Amino acid sequence: MEIDFQTFTLIHYLIFFITGIFAGFIDSIAGGGGIITVPVLLSFGIPPHMALGTNKLQSSFGSFTAAFNYSRKGLIAFPEIKTAILFTAIGAFTGAITIQFLSAGFLNKIIPIFLIVIFLYTIFSPNLGVKTRKPLIEKNIFYILTGLVLGFYDGFFGPGTGSFWVIAIVMLIGLDLKKATAFTKFTNFTSNFVALIFFIMGGKVLFLVGICMGTGQIAGAFAGSRLVILKDTNFVRVFFIFIVAATLIKLIYTSYIA
Repeated sequence: MEIDFQTFTLIHYLIFFITGIFAGFIDSIAGGGGIITVPVLLSFGIPPHMALGTNKLQSSFGSFTAAFNYSRKGLIAFPEIKTAILFTAIGAFTGAITIQFLSAGFLNKIIPIFLIVIFLYTIFSPNLGVKTRKPLIEKNIFYILTGLVLGFYDGFFGPGTGSFWVIAIVMLIGLDLKKATAFTKFTNFTSNFVALIFFIMGGKVLFLVGICMGTGQIAGAFAGSRLVILKDTNFVRVFFIFIVAATLIKLIYTSYIA
């Protein structure tokens, strides 16, 4: 399907910009910004692969802004997570190439099941992520395995990636929710950016739309990451539960109802 870019008016770009603000704010706190941006892009008649590619462009702005802000405030330092970043990049590279040739539809049936488990576990574990705990797995092993799996998923499809990262970090290497959220922005930016390169190579990115949304992402991500820095872990936990629930509802609707 060919898109007539001239059909996008100033009002449309204003909607893209505002969408970016809200998505950047939410994503910087708990992940899940894609549940806002991808449906908006699709609602304007943009084909799915093009919408996913454009979404990678705009979300790269927000994830970079949040990662920079968290790093500047000392929550996470790059040397601590360089292994996770490397293997996330490898996973995203593989996933972004794969999605160019395959439909992502079958993943819609699987992902809600994982999110249900995450949601219930978080609800019934009120102390999860409140304090730093002893790791259950050696960190470099965690970084390699999780980086490959979630990097691939984010490059291939993406919804819920931030939530999966946060819960894995909290459960397996024992970081509190605030540090886990900061960690996630570095890996999210990595997989977003690597996937973006291959979407660009495949001609699947609307640059003007992505940059417009990305500008909004910067403002939203800065505000959201600032809140995480200032608030305690209970605030992050409540926001995280809300976003996982919203992501779950959206994916169940699109996968099994719509």
